[in-house]
Amino acid sequence: MAGTNKSTTDHDEIRRWAQERGGYPATVKGTGAGGEEVGILRIDFPDYSGQESLEPISWEEFFEKFEDSNLAMVYQEATSNGAVSRFCRLVDRSSVEARS
Repeated sequence: MAGTNKSTTDHDEIRRWAQERGGYPATVKGTGAGGEEVGILRIDFPDYSGQESLEPISWEEFFEKFEDSNLAMVYQEATSNGAVSRFCRLVDRSSVEARS
């Protein structure tokens, strides 16, 4: 169903979803512990506003932090009008499990 939110913790599903939309793993600059640790996670997309504030990281670094932080991804495959959606949000896994 278009516009319907889904959630997942599956690494392959997250990577597939992001890559199909040209997205890649990133961290918010300045949010890691002294540059030694990955900070706040994001999925970045070309030509979006994250160019100045986001720094690309590897999928390995992304998923290590994703698991350490006990996160899940809430996302849409398509918008309500059927277009490909880039909506995603990384949330605490327990908030998603509570809704299931």
